[in-house]
Amino acid sequence: MVDRLSSLDTSFLHLEDAATPMHVGSVMVFDAPEGGFDYESLVTLISERIAHVPRYRQKIKSVPGGLANPVWVDDKHFDMSYHVRRSALPRPGSDEQLEELVARIQPRPLDRTRPLWEVYLVEGLAEDRFAIITKTHHSLVDGISAVDIGNVLVDGNPTASDGVLTTWRARAEPSGVELVVGAVAEAVRTPSQVVETVQHGIADVGKTLGKVTSVAGEVISTLARVSARPAPESPLNASVGRARRYVMIGTDLDDYRKIRTRLGQGAFADEVTINDVILATIAGAFRSWLLTRGEAVYGGTTIRAMVPVSVHEGPDAPTGAQMTACFVDLPVGEPGPSMRLHQIAFSMRQQMEGGSRRAVSADTLAGLGGFAPPTMHALGARLGGVVSKRLYNVVITNVPGPQTPLYAAGARMVSTYPVTPLARGQALSIGLTSYDGGVYYGLYADRDAMPDADVLGRGVVDSLHELLEAPRPKTR
Repeated sequence: MVDRLSSLDTSFLHLEDAATPMHVGSVMVFDAPEGGFDYESLVTLISERIAHVPRYRQKIKSVPGGLANPVWVDDKHFDMSYHVRRSALPRPGSDEQLEELVARIQPRPLDRTRPLWEVYLVEGLAEDRFAIITKTHHSLVDGISAVDIGNVLVDGNPTASDGVLTTWRARAEPSGVELVVGAVAEAVRTPSQVVETVQHGIADVGKTLGKVTSVAGEVISTLARVSARPAPESPLNASVGRARRYVMIGTDLDDYRKIRTRLGQGAFADEVTINDVILATIAGAFRSWLLTRGEAVYGGTTIRAMVPVSVHEGPDAPTGAQMTACFVDLPVGEPGPSMRLHQIAFSMRQQMEGGSRRAVSADTLAGLGGFAPPTMHALGARLGGVVSKRLYNVVITNVPGPQTPLYAAGARMVSTYPVTPLARGQALSIGLTSYDGGVYYGLYADRDAMPDADVLGRGVVDSLHELLEAPRPKTR
């Protein structure tokens, strides 16, 4: 019995091109432990951890004639040194140099003839730090049978483990004849699926997308409850090339809590969330960025964000395996920071009410096994990949992480920044992870469409400060 890719996973292979590679990533920054941390330490750590996730030693093999979706097979020539790579910055390396390195590494497509992931050790960061950059393909991460590689690299153990015995042996790769026989056998059991595959052709991107959005078990979408009107025109929607920019911003989680306490007034004060405060911060950053560009900003100017939210669909559904798409018109034309916050909170609350699904709490997400944010960002990006790009200007994924330190082979992780991919016509994606008292933004942008991505990054810091100083709303 082969492990076949789902229609959704297969679609990410067909939608990928040189300008829009379909992988998600992360940048984890660590303090070097007393005994040091080197390439061999990282190879040993990954060898131990992927023993629990067999998918990281498997590659994709197509079925002759396209009779069925591709299958996962063991890579009998698996080479750890190919997937785990080493790089360095000129000492003392700055965060800006790390950002530039990320911007050059992340756009490179993954090799489809091998397991679809890569990890880079980046040495030479100032203040005796190092970084780990990860890349994992969308088709690999489904949140159930496979998680993002960043999910397994860190844990709460401040000391290096003694290691585990690796007993993995590659299973024989099925031949083309065996794959055809398997596809025919599936045709007998589920003829309608195979007829659809043969008739429409899995390479037909348009029809593939049509099938993807009907896969109920993969993602949940609120499109039926969202207006069919397209997203407003925005410089965020532009042709995307192969080159990227990357900006990292670190902020203090306590600042968002203070803002929620000070500005969360009124009848629905208890329902203003940290996520609402973050979206209001981003809205303020977009406002200043547009004004800096000389764009027309008036009272009704908005930027529509697609915000993936993890939800509970039912008592038996695995936490984090289901995502819903919330669409929020960020009120960038509103000059008042407090008013922006309350408009966003109302919009988010309105979309989450009235259904059987409820959002997963931050505490629940932070308590998931392992370091869940990388996988949750991947699932959110997957959702963004199947929703029509005409409905939003930017994807914003915000995943709460644990508020206690995590370690990789004894090295303490001090910050972590997501890298969520760009889709066609999307010049920017924003990922956030809260961790150990901080909120860390990763801005990933097309290099030509957004040469001023750093201006937007500074706008995030300024907007947060503006919210901190905003007067409390008047109460009756």
